[in-house]
Amino acid sequence: MVQKTIWTKKYFVVLMAVIACILWGSAFPVLKVTYAQLELRPDDVSSRLLLAGGRFFLAALLLFVLLKLVFKQPLTLEKHWIRPLFFLGLTQTGLQYFFFYNGLAYTAGIKGAVLNSIGNFFVVLMAHFLYKNDRLNLGKVLGLITGFAGIIIINWQPYTHGFNWDLSWRGEGFLVLAGLTSALGTFQAKQLTGNLHPVLVNAYQLMFGSLLLLISGLPGALQGVYETHLTFTPLFWILLIYSAFLSATAFSIWYTLLKYNKAGEVTLIRFVIPVSGAILSAAFLPNEHLSLSVILALALVAFGIFAVNHFQRNT
Repeated sequence: MVQKTIWTKKYFVVLMAVIACILWGSAFPVLKVTYAQLELRPDDVSSRLLLAGGRFFLAALLLFVLLKLVFKQPLTLEKHWIRPLFFLGLTQTGLQYFFFYNGLAYTAGIKGAVLNSIGNFFVVLMAHFLYKNDRLNLGKVLGLITGFAGIIIINWQPYTHGFNWDLSWRGEGFLVLAGLTSALGTFQAKQLTGNLHPVLVNAYQLMFGSLLLLISGLPGALQGVYETHLTFTPLFWILLIYSAFLSATAFSIWYTLLKYNKAGEVTLIRFVIPVSGAILSAAFLPNEHLSLSVILALALVAFGIFAVNHFQRNT
């Protein structure tokens, strides 16, 4: 009962959600450095899927150890839970990252960053129709508008061609599917965490999803389709372990928030991810710098978070 009270307190929810989003945001510079350490070719799809699969499989192992040693939770499941957990892993980790990694390879960076946030809109809009207590209200609408405006501003490059509206199925189409599968996974997770421990749900979905990614990437790697010679440096292994840690931690926090809160409201805070990713990239990547657009985007996202938590009139 105490845990439920803590995880439903408005400001604690915002704090934990922001922590999870900052962890996810740190994945952007971490992955860029990881690719550089591996000397990974841009067209090497198999290696990217294997890297993602390895990261999430390690995250699952970390969570299983945590469940056993810290939470003292049994790791066994009743048979009827295996199927829904498998489908959660399929959507939340397997399909989402399959579509995301492949779609981004065929999409311009500006457009890809905007489309990457489309899952947030799917969640908020779908929650309006799925849950009577999670309707759209003034705060959510303002949060959507300002959050999306922040994403556009942080990715807008006024001295280039800007947005290119030429669409392709393997590019923009895959990114939209990545957002859709992420949204579907959110509702699956919310339903499952109502009956199972959130960390246990996360551990199993990461394990199932990682295995699907590994299976997808393994044939191309074994056949040597991309003739890639990867370089496994000490820094790569450090970054891989950190990536697994951030996935395990961020998803576990998120699933706990979904267990005790409305999906539509906590999802709006995910606009912090691209903003924090930009700030951390500027701090750790030599060719990235903070700009006025980043600061303005931060202000818009902060207002969006305030709006969704301040205006609580459900319609």
